[in-house]
Amino acid sequence: MEEMTPTIVRADSIVAQAEPGPDAPGGREPEAFAMTGETITATGDLRELRDRFPGAEVLDLGDATIVPGLNDAHTHLALTAGDALHLDLSHAAVGSVTGLLDAVAAEVGAASAGDWVKGSRYDDEKTGIVLRDDLDRIAAEVPVIVTHVAGHWAVVNSAGLEWLGIEETSTDPDGGRYDRYSDGRLNGRLVERALMNVSMPATARGGRFIPGDTVEDLQIGAARTIAQWNAAGLTSICDALISPQDIGILSAVRDDGGLGLRIGMLLSIDHYDKAADLGIGSGFGDDRLRLIGVKAFLDGAIGGRTCLLSEPFTDPNYQGVQTTSTEELRSAIERVHSDGNRIGVHANGDAAIRLVLDAFEDVSARIPRPGLRHRIEHCSLIDDDILARMSRLGAIAVPFAGYAGYHGGALNSWYGTERMGRMFAHRSFLDSGVTVAGSSDYPCGPFQPLFGLQSLVTRTGVDDGVEVGPAQKVSAAEALSIFTLGSAEASGEETFKGRLAPGYLADFTVLGENPLTIDPHGISDIDVRATYVGGDEVYSE
Repeated sequence: MEEMTPTIVRADSIVAQAEPGPDAPGGREPEAFAMTGETITATGDLRELRDRFPGAEVLDLGDATIVPGLNDAHTHLALTAGDALHLDLSHAAVGSVTGLLDAVAAEVGAASAGDWVKGSRYDDEKTGIVLRDDLDRIAAEVPVIVTHVAGHWAVVNSAGLEWLGIEETSTDPDGGRYDRYSDGRLNGRLVERALMNVSMPATARGGRFIPGDTVEDLQIGAARTIAQWNAAGLTSICDALISPQDIGILSAVRDDGGLGLRIGMLLSIDHYDKAADLGIGSGFGDDRLRLIGVKAFLDGAIGGRTCLLSEPFTDPNYQGVQTTSTEELRSAIERVHSDGNRIGVHANGDAAIRLVLDAFEDVSARIPRPGLRHRIEHCSLIDDDILARMSRLGAIAVPFAGYAGYHGGALNSWYGTERMGRMFAHRSFLDSGVTVAGSSDYPCGPFQPLFGLQSLVTRTGVDDGVEVGPAQKVSAAEALSIFTLGSAEASGEETFKGRLAPGYLADFTVLGENPLTIDPHGISDIDVRATYVGGDEVYSE
């Protein structure tokens, strides 16, 4: 078999994040690196690499900065593939309630009989309040659903409620609620399980569902989304809520040559029994599509203001929602842990996180699984006790990276400035030795990883310039490490992903400026010139 000839890659700046060694004397960053196939084989001075590999082609990227491939440890590709086909109702797209309703009305006018009109990324804080009566004025007969950016509630019009069989006398489902106007009428908001039970059939307790997109449509939407994410510099993600159908869709995208990302997957707990019966667990797959664990839920959302807190929101009458019973949570964690698989539990509020840690500690003491490290998805509000317990367990934190930048001062109004000093606590996690990964939780936050880096470093709202929890700022180098090495560790891939070093995958992002040296308030505006996965260019500007 003929030996492959390496390619040497150079740029004015390379941020390798490699441990000091013979290829980088004194910890100095390399001038270049050599890659063979999908793997980096050497790093060092350009002249030395030319001498070592005399037949190698040199890919000269000029005045660019190369960083290890950016890795989003918690996002939603499969869940949002349909969003690429439907209405974008983000504040950036619609600007106001009037703009939102105009966009929906235009779609309603073009809808065929029996169609639902679907829109996503609606932000009530930035755009304004939209409820059932507002939608009824523009869509009296066509069912409409407008999903909040946090993904934990949505607004449905009267035609949609009728379709779903939700009536004024309907009782709230366990772990969710049907919101009402002050006069007691349904206002169209379906919160937590009330939404999940009509949009995610695997979680349902019976009843009707909002019709989904075809598998073929979702393949198109997933491929479009992957291309967008490559253009933002992403080389890896963890899709944090996967079903067997989703795996089939992503496999089909791969077969069609559209899988320009490495995708780790957290399988929904609702599908775990079938996977376990087939012997499928953490690590199943390959370096492009890999099952890294199981996903469970415990509470609500930060942006949706439904997370489970030990003390009320600034509204003294409300402390959030527990979407899964404590008994059900403990049973799920024990089942997955006993099988030797990793579980990631969605827990935002401090009260929710403590319940998760109680279960982790209990099952780890009774059923030791050395080296099996579980995740807390979002892990938003912490304190010293939570940090100490996570450190002892080796639990991994996957908090929002971009929320400070996206929500800005609204966070202070929802949670208060004292609590904001303990939220999205990347600084505290690092200082306590708790592994912390980079996460957008798209569509709940912007998917662009450079936006996340800027938010981590500045803790400043991009729209209002308000600092939120500034004590949790990290350096630019730490932020980059969180979005590369931290995310790799969260998926159990830290031995071959997250560095530009021999033996690591040749996944890298080519930037127009060095994020470690520029004004941090400009990080999100850095041009992504190219993105490489396994040595192959998947995006160039």
